[in-house]
Amino acid sequence: MYNFKDGDTVLFQGDSITDGNRGRSDDPNHIHGHGYQYILASEIYSDNLDKNITVINRGVSGNRISDLYDRWEEDCIKLNPTLVSILIGINDVLSRFENIGGSDPQRFEELYRNLLDGVLENNPDTVIVIMEPFYGRSRSLDFYYYCKRNVPIYAEITKRIALEYNAVFVPLQDIFDRFIENSDIFKVIWDGVHPTTGGHGLIAKRWKKCVENKLNTE
Repeated sequence: MYNFKDGDTVLFQGDSITDGNRGRSDDPNHIHGHGYQYILASEIYSDNLDKNITVINRGVSGNRISDLYDRWEEDCIKLNPTLVSILIGINDVLSRFENIGGSDPQRFEELYRNLLDGVLENNPDTVIVIMEPFYGRSRSLDFYYYCKRNVPIYAEITKRIALEYNAVFVPLQDIFDRFIENSDIFKVIWDGVHPTTGGHGLIAKRWKKCVENKLNTE
């Protein structure tokens, strides 16, 4: 795992994939929810028991980039993270598919940049981890083909922003692509959007690898 320092605060941000039914109290048994962020939090804590490190989950189910932007001051800036990891985008695609809002690609990029600018203005040394939005083969073929056309557009934006901001980029779509045209996809993404336990495990492994590869060599 990346060599965290005493006093570090790690923040996971995003939508339901990150929320994971996290606790909203101080109960440390449930506070991180279930999913990739719990797997990573458990490793960060257990590998650094001699250090004062805080891992926070502020994912909120259903969030789009605009929702994240609206709560960014309270749920990110005021927490003063030394590392912030963001997974957002699939609900913007879903909302546009259902004609209930969701930022178009141009607005998505604008708001994403505003989020990162706010973080770096508060602390220029903050490590930023940008996770690629992804999709699976939904049982709704209309939604699946809509995702197939549109999610890569949002994914490309996140990749471009990560490069420009010297952030850690965590590609995720390729993890699931080898399953996507057969029934095995439901072993890793059960509804086209949300990973299974195994899917979250794959995400956590990729996150860890990308963070270690970039930060431990700088």
